[in-house]
Amino acid sequence: MNVQEKVQDPEAVIELYNVSFSFGKALVLKDVTLTIPKGDFVAIIGPNGGGKTTLVKIILGLLSPQKGTVRLLGKPPTLSCRYAGYMPQYATGDRDFPIRVIEVVMLGLVGTGSHGPFWSKSEREKAERALDMVGMLAFSQKKIGGLSGGQLQRTLLARALVSEPEILFLDEPMANIDIGGQTILFDLLAELNEKMTIVFVTHDVGLLSRHVKSVICVNQRVFFHPAAEITPEMAHILMGEECSMDLIAHGLPHRVLGQHRGR
Repeated sequence: MNVQEKVQDPEAVIELYNVSFSFGKALVLKDVTLTIPKGDFVAIIGPNGGGKTTLVKIILGLLSPQKGTVRLLGKPPTLSCRYAGYMPQYATGDRDFPIRVIEVVMLGLVGTGSHGPFWSKSEREKAERALDMVGMLAFSQKKIGGLSGGQLQRTLLARALVSEPEILFLDEPMANIDIGGQTILFDLLAELNEKMTIVFVTHDVGLLSRHVKSVICVNQRVFFHPAAEITPEMAHILMGEECSMDLIAHGLPHRVLGQHRGR
């Protein structure tokens, strides 16, 4: 059956069929076929430069693959991306811009019918609800330069949530946050997962929270495992078949060893 004619899975929120992507002559993703069900809490892991962020951008329609088919919420991403929230990896320079927390959050409404900077009362109320969801309403008038790393991440999360998405994507959401802040953010994401699908990117396999339901390993190739564990096959993708690894991660009673080979 031609990939374009493949029957859609009614329970899937993300579907990729034989997707390949290159930057120029540099192959980034090869022959990716992937289905993510509604309500999943997915961790996308892999080495830096392995294609994790590229995969997310393809799913969101921010990049177009040279080959294959992509569906987000049953439609091409260009038609459905408005129902997805996206929290990109932030740069430290973001703190230097003189903007208040609530203004950052309302930027998440741009392109959804908003007429910012002339925000309506209903739009401001949406922003306040999003801030309340992440425990940041009391900081709504504070400049972002005065926030801690965890507070800034929760503000950016509120910006991704303000449009009331059906699916939430987060790129390295635990960057620059201490262990306590990571626990708080993971617990918050678990609450959100009760009403939306969560997909987050991390290069740190130690950040697989007990709340994670499935794992996608990306290093040009993609391996999906419908459980919160790293399998030997995924370890090979991450580190190569010649390597062995012993993984101990928070909330994961799994030990993974790759193959040992003589030299």
